[in-house]
Amino acid sequence: MSELFIGLESAIRWGVRWRNTGIIPSEYIVYENSLPVLFRTRAEARAWIDKRYGYIRRRKDLRNWPHSWRIPQPIRVKVVEVKA
Repeated sequence: MSELFIGLESAIRWGVRWRNTGIIPSEYIVYENSLPVLFRTRAEARAWIDKRYGYIRRRKDLRNWPHSWRIPQPIRVKVVEVKA
C-alpha cells in the first residue's frame, strides 16, 4: 500500500466504522487481513458495506438487544506515513 502514497505525507481515504450500542457500546474501524479496509471514494465504501453487512438491515433481532448491532458507516480517515 505504501507505493500509493510515495511522495505524500498523508492521504484522505474512506474507512468503515463498526458500531455496537449494547450494554458495552463499542466503535472501531473494520479490518480485513490485519489491515484497515480503505476506499478512495465514499460510494465505494458504501457499496462494500451493503455487500458485506447489508443483511443487518433485514435482521431486527441483530439490531435489538443483546446484539444491538448497527450498519457500519463510512468515515473519512487520514492515512499518514510514519517514518521511524
